[in-house]
Amino acid sequence: MRIDFLTLFPEMFHGVIGNSILKKAEEKGAVSFKVTNFRDYSDHKHSIVDDYPYGGGAGMVLKPQPIFDAVEDIQKESGSAPKIILVCPQGETYTQRKAEELAKEEHLVFICGHYEGYDERIREHLVTDEISIGDFILTGGELASMVIADSVVRLLPDVLGNEDSPMLDSFSTGLLEHPHYTRPSEFRGMKVPDVLISGNHAKIDEWREKESLRRTFNRRPDLLSSFDLSDKQKKWIEEFKKG
Repeated sequence: MRIDFLTLFPEMFHGVIGNSILKKAEEKGAVSFKVTNFRDYSDHKHSIVDDYPYGGGAGMVLKPQPIFDAVEDIQKESGSAPKIILVCPQGETYTQRKAEELAKEEHLVFICGHYEGYDERIREHLVTDEISIGDFILTGGELASMVIADSVVRLLPDVLGNEDSPMLDSFSTGLLEHPHYTRPSEFRGMKVPDVLISGNHAKIDEWREKESLRRTFNRRPDLLSSFDLSDKQKKWIEEFKKG
């Protein structure tokens, strides 16, 4: 996979893509990153990329020319038709399902804006996907694009080293992930559940399934409205309701 970031602040990306899983993924050849300052594409003699909005109003609006030219240059260089993602509060709310969808793509381009907003022609004629990471406002799209990129890259084959890891994450199954424990089996009087050290893998799997459902029921019951419960899980739900 190739991931391009179009930004006015390229230095913001160095610490994130140069460390941890993203760095290891690039070293393995699973992904390549390129960060481009779209100010470099401005046709203004002073490299201006924004202007006042037509009709008046507060703030500045990003001009279409630098962003269109930057994206077209990337497309020409790569020879591909990438997903062009606008990170903005008006986009669809980001989910694990969307991460899994994007992980199947070969090339992603993130447009990271600042100021009051984008010229609408960018949204209407260039972008393929608009994504929001939540109902709150950031000063720019850089942090949001890094969050999305991280969640996508970890799903690529061989990136995590354990092919089952992303499949068992919260939201990947439709439920929150079950609790985890490690050594020691007793710490300050707090014990690991007996089933986890029993060696009975069938019982362990059932415990994890039940605790995953319990955690979802207690913390994110809204997720259960679209989850296809088995008869066994329905009985567990009734048990949880009784306390």
